[in-house]
Order: sequence, then C-alpha cells, then structure tokens
Amino acid sequence: MVDFQSVLDDIYTNLKDEVNRGLVASYIPELSNIDAQHFGIYLKHCNGQSYSVGDWNHKFSIQSISKVLSLSMALPLYSEAIWKRVDVEPSGNPFNHLSLLELENGIPRNPLINAGAIVIADVLVSHLKNPKQDFLNYVRDLSNDQSIDYNYKVAASEKLTGYTNYAAANLLKAYNNLDNDVDEVLDFYFHQCSLEMNCQQLSNAFYLFANHGISLQQKQYLTPSRAKRINAIMLTCGFYDEAGEFAFEVGLPGKSGVGGGIVSLLPNHFTIAVWSPGLNEKGNSLLGMQALEQFTTKTKLSIF
Repeated sequence: MVDFQSVLDDIYTNLKDEVNRGLVASYIPELSNIDAQHFGIYLKHCNGQSYSVGDWNHKFSIQSISKVLSLSMALPLYSEAIWKRVDVEPSGNPFNHLSLLELENGIPRNPLINAGAIVIADVLVSHLKNPKQDFLNYVRDLSNDQSIDYNYKVAASEKLTGYTNYAAANLLKAYNNLDNDVDEVLDFYFHQCSLEMNCQQLSNAFYLFANHGISLQQKQYLTPSRAKRINAIMLTCGFYDEAGEFAFEVGLPGKSGVGGGIVSLLPNHFTIAVWSPGLNEKGNSLLGMQALEQFTTKTKLSIF
C-alpha cells in the first residue's frame, strides 16, 4: 500500500519554495488578486481514506473544471443526442479560440472548450427550472457539502470582460446550436465558472468519475458507460492544447481551470485535487502540473 501522506508531503516540500510559479490569470480582473504563493493538495481514496497538505482548505474559483460537472449533469437529461451538438475530439487550440467553430459549422470540438461548454450550458438552461440554483445544488450534493457557492464578484467580472464568450455564443446561435437567449445562457455559464471550492470539495465532487458514476453518498448519478466516456474526454481534452502533454507526463484523466486548480483521478483508486494559482503559458497551473507528474511517478499509479 502506498503511503499517500508521505508522498504528498514530499511533493509539497519539493515545490513549495519554487520561485517560478507561473502567472496568475489576469484577463478576469477578479482572479488577478489571488496570491500566487498558495499551494495545496488533497487526495480522496476510494477506500474512504483522505490525505492533504498545504492550502487544501482554501477556496478558489474552479473555472473550467466546472465544465466536467455541467456535462455530467446534462448527459442524463439530454442523453446521447448531446453528441450531435458537440463533438469529442481534442481541439489542438486554446480554450477560447473560435476558428474551428466556424470551420465546423457551429459544432464545438468537445464539451471542455468554452464553445462546447456554452452548448452544454444551453442544454441545462433548457431542461432546468432554476438553472443556477439547480446546478449549485447538484454540485453541493456531489460533494456532500452545502457550503459551496458561487463567487458573484467573479461572475460579474467575467460578464463584464467575456467578449470572446459572447462571440462564441453568438456564432453558435447563428449556426442554430443555441436554443436559448445568448444573455441567459452566458449568465448561467459565467456563474458556473465562478463556483468556489477547495481541494477537498473538488476531490469529493469528482469521486463519482472514479467510482463508475456513483457519488460519495452512494447515489448513482451516471451509468458506468457515461462515467467512462467523461473520463475519456478529460484525458484527451481536459487541458486545453496541453492535453497530450498532461497524458504523457501524468497519465490520468483530469481537468484544469484558470483559477489554478487541477483535479485528476484513477478509476477504482482515488481522486486528487491540486491548487496553485500561477499558470504556465498554456493556462494550466504550473506547480499543479509538476505536482501531479511527481505524484504518478512516485506512486506508479496511472492508467498506463
């Protein structure tokens, strides 16, 4: 049995004093205020044990990590028809690029880039009576934590500066791949991305992807087949145009966000969340990527 606490302690010791920590995201003004020195890790094992180090209990804006959670909520509502509106291929482009969307007639490459996540947001707006509250309740239930909430300042900041997202949504609308009003869909999308969670809450929320669609509370949210498909999309599309590098170096399904969070998992074994706000040039947490590479190297636990 791996001594997970010792492994996390070693990784933290190796990286906590790193001088090059990347740059905190500044294109969303509210995110630019975060201290780049934060660094925390939390691991939830499928046997019920948990391990943590550093700033694991500090809440941060999960941003694009929320796209996996919205997809997992939308799939049971919309079933396999969802794949007619969004593809499952890696984009090879940054998360907010629009060129492929026009070339491919308004069908986003995958649900984890912005255009794809906006389509998923449209699905939820169509199917939920109170989309923002219903999605928040869903994430709270997955994590078994009613304290999780949106950061309304971050949501407002995104709305004020989200010009590329407005462009993507209008392009989707022009190609008849958005059923609802652009402003309504983006209001939900901006709130979704502004969710604040800590590493423990993230690990707990993603537990169902490591447990064949069954949450911490032993509730079946996804069929095993759908959980497997979402894991596959995380592996191939979860890190913008650095997904191949993450698979190569780390070898786990996962998802990053520009708030500096990364959550990864190994089915039947664990979920692990890392937070360090400084980003590399691809928009992924610089220390988070290094921490997870060290983790799978030290434990020899990956899908490969």
